[in-house]
Amino acid sequence: MSRTVFETDFNGLNLLKRGKVRDIYDLGDYYLIVATDRLSAFDVVLPDPIPEKGKVLTQISLFWFRNMASIVPNHLVASDVNDYPAICKPYAEQLKDRSMLVRKAEPLPVECVVRGYISGSGWKSYKESGAVCGIELPKGLKESDRLPEPIFTPSTKEEVGLHDINIDFDQSVTILGRERAEKVRDLSLKLYKKGVEIAERFGIIIADTKFEFGIVDNEIILIDEVMTPDSSRFWPKASYCPGGAQESYDKQYVRDYLLTLDWDKTPPGPKLPDDVIRKTSMKYLDALTLFNPEK
Repeated sequence: MSRTVFETDFNGLNLLKRGKVRDIYDLGDYYLIVATDRLSAFDVVLPDPIPEKGKVLTQISLFWFRNMASIVPNHLVASDVNDYPAICKPYAEQLKDRSMLVRKAEPLPVECVVRGYISGSGWKSYKESGAVCGIELPKGLKESDRLPEPIFTPSTKEEVGLHDINIDFDQSVTILGRERAEKVRDLSLKLYKKGVEIAERFGIIIADTKFEFGIVDNEIILIDEVMTPDSSRFWPKASYCPGGAQESYDKQYVRDYLLTLDWDKTPPGPKLPDDVIRKTSMKYLDALTLFNPEK
């Protein structure tokens, strides 16, 4: 099994925080974001890393940052280690392909989720109430059905070990203020629609995704990761068949395995068998190969 990076600890660099997947270093003028191979499921970081996962997330995010720049600015400064400050050079091998140098932004405290298909927690909510995050949906939808129009379904942004909570748009207004909430809603829907059009050319359905935004000089910019298998549901278009769960190129494979266990979805997470780790790694690599940002 190839070398994995569960966490980083770069002597001489100021570690600001560890997220569920990313280690963030404060380099003064910029942040250095390192995508590790950690995997979180049900908002719990699991003890086993997934080989190559961090590289896949970074390369796909870079593709989207480039393609979405016409819609909204983003925090990316550099992704080539040769362009990083000299203090990073001793760690070039670990940083290669899995890191980004980014502008410092104040993250908005809401995750901007867009759903184009009814699945996951949205499907659960729809079965219970006929609505998702306060948005009434047509009657008679089947699991994984495409929605008439994509919908904006925000959630809170919680720390590691806590579950994000779906909220309605009015609650996002309370948190962000009306002008800012409307702005990120409209940007999220534009980004999703463009992403769907591009992904379909690669034979991929992006069923839903989440965006994160931050503020720099009072300007809203796109931050964190964009339309990756960690922040989205990626389904192969060729096998799409509504009426149940879909084959996927994301961490749903791990979620499905975990649901077979007697685990209450609280830390610590259970260890994963070698075959689950291997197959999950293959799914991430398949997403990168099929998506092929070089096309």
